[in-house]
Amino acid sequence: MPITVLSPPFRRFLAARFVSLFGTSMSTVALAFGVLDASGRAADLGIVLAANLGPGLLLLLVGGAVADRFSRRTVLVVANLGAGLTQAGVAVVLLTGNYHLALVTGLALVNGALEAFASPALRGIVAELVPAADLPKANSLLASTRNAVRIVAPVLAGAVTVAFGGGWAIAVDAGSFLAAAALLAGLPIGTRAPRGRGSLLPDIRHGWREFRARPWVWSTSLSFCLVNLINVGPWMVLGPALVTERGGAAAWGLVLGIRAVGLLAMSVVMYRVVPRRPLRAGALASAFGGLPLIALGTGADLPVLMVCAFVAALGFTVSGVTWETALQQHVPQDVLSRVSSYDDLLSFGAIPVGLLLVGPAADRWGAEAVTLVCGLVFAVAVLLPLTARSVRELGSA
Repeated sequence: MPITVLSPPFRRFLAARFVSLFGTSMSTVALAFGVLDASGRAADLGIVLAANLGPGLLLLLVGGAVADRFSRRTVLVVANLGAGLTQAGVAVVLLTGNYHLALVTGLALVNGALEAFASPALRGIVAELVPAADLPKANSLLASTRNAVRIVAPVLAGAVTVAFGGGWAIAVDAGSFLAAAALLAGLPIGTRAPRGRGSLLPDIRHGWREFRARPWVWSTSLSFCLVNLINVGPWMVLGPALVTERGGAAAWGLVLGIRAVGLLAMSVVMYRVVPRRPLRAGALASAFGGLPLIALGTGADLPVLMVCAFVAALGFTVSGVTWETALQQHVPQDVLSRVSSYDDLLSFGAIPVGLLLVGPAADRWGAEAVTLVCGLVFAVAVLLPLTARSVRELGSA
């Protein structure tokens, strides 16, 4: 019997994700240098990045309702086409030397809004393309693709930006979105969700009831919310400074590099390993995710920190793959995108809050004290959902 995750429709979808992720990973680096070179003001970059993130959070629930009501393939094609055009606009602005903050910010707003529709549709369409029993393998392949791209694309983006400028790297991203749209348009016509009529508000409310009715979903989502609140800010804001103090300017790059290797390695392993109790396995594995913060907080040497970052990455991957699989296997198709949108809103909405709070917290209590406490709380946050039987006992299809 052929491996269903390698069927032509899923291969096409996987190729579309690879192309899109590769371009986006390049543009993350290119946009920073492009805006800074064009404006000379770090504040401009902050405004553009905030404009890109804000609509993605505000419109997530609408995006989930749309993805459950209409063809998810169509939603993804339109979202990728729109993202390609907005990124092309940014590239033209930078390449022609006609930089205006308002124009770039407006394009970033549209791009972020489109992501709010793409994200819920992506989760739903995987479950349409792949049988339930093969979803663990499908998600591990998607994770492998994502993690491999995150290693290679930023390096290539840096090289392209240095050689030709950030505008050309963003142009590559625009092309990647358009290519992804073309690949997604070739998916079978059957990859669609049930249709509906009327206002989206009742659909959003129904999605909330479905989310709330599953304790294993909302308890895990709340756990992710707390984890993102206490982990992303300390790691991204305090981590670089603390590591540089101990290992020099290149040390942070080494830590991020070994972390990326861990993410990729475990995503490959997860193709072969399917836990019988996915949420239990994910929680236990991700309990090690706080180790790098504890290492930062205790003043550990660089080699110890690198080992901790590697081990934490293994746990993050197990948690990510098992969570995606659990949602796709146990939430009905007709509400999957809406339930996923509530999960994303809780999880990702905590990130900007954490980024804003970590600086004042470090000023008051010290960077090492903050990272140490956050690392310890991390383990409690990811293990707490296991007190619920529905989380501990949820099985794999």
